[in-house]
Amino acid sequence: MRNLIRVFLAALAIAAIYTFGTGAIAESPKVGDQGKAPEFVNIDHWLNSEPLTMQQLRGKVVLVDFWTYSCINCVNTLPYVKQWHEKYKDQGLVVVGVHTPEFPFEKSTANVQAALKQFDIRYPVAQDNMYGTWSAYRNQYWPATYLIDTTGRIVYQHYGEGRYKETEAEIQRLLAASKTAPAR
Repeated sequence: MRNLIRVFLAALAIAAIYTFGTGAIAESPKVGDQGKAPEFVNIDHWLNSEPLTMQQLRGKVVLVDFWTYSCINCVNTLPYVKQWHEKYKDQGLVVVGVHTPEFPFEKSTANVQAALKQFDIRYPVAQDNMYGTWSAYRNQYWPATYLIDTTGRIVYQHYGEGRYKETEAEIQRLLAASKTAPAR
C-alpha cells in the first residue's frame, strides 16, 4: 500500500510539473547565438517613441523586455530595466519594452500610458496586443529579457525575475565588444 501511495504521489508531482511548468523564475539564461532577432510586428501603438525597427537599431545593443503592467514579476524587474536604460543609453544600449497583455483590460492604450507614467518608464514601449512580436520571438513568459548584439543577433535570453547581475554583465560585455568590433 505504501508503494502505491508513493507511486501515486510521484505521478501527481510529475503531472503538476507538466501542467504548471517549472516556473519562469527557475529558468537559466540562454547565452550564445540564438539567431537573428525578429522585427517588431503587428504593433498596435508605439509609446515614448516613433516606431522602431531592428534594422534601425543595427549597430546598437538592444534589450527587449516582454512585460505587462499587472504582472507582479514584471513590475519587480522594472527598476533594473529602467536603471540599465539610464546607465547605458549613452553607451549604445537601447531598451525596448514590449507590452503584451495577459488580460483584456491590459489592451487599453490609456491603461498602458498610465502604467508608463506610474512606473516612470521613459524608454520606447511597443504595445503588442495581437501577440505578433511575442509570437515572432516564440516567447512564452512574462517577464522575458532578450539581448541583441550590434549585428542583430539574439545572444542572451532570460525568463522571470532574478539574474540581474548576470544580465548586466552581459550588457556590459556586449557594449564593450561593440566598441572593438569593426564597422559594418
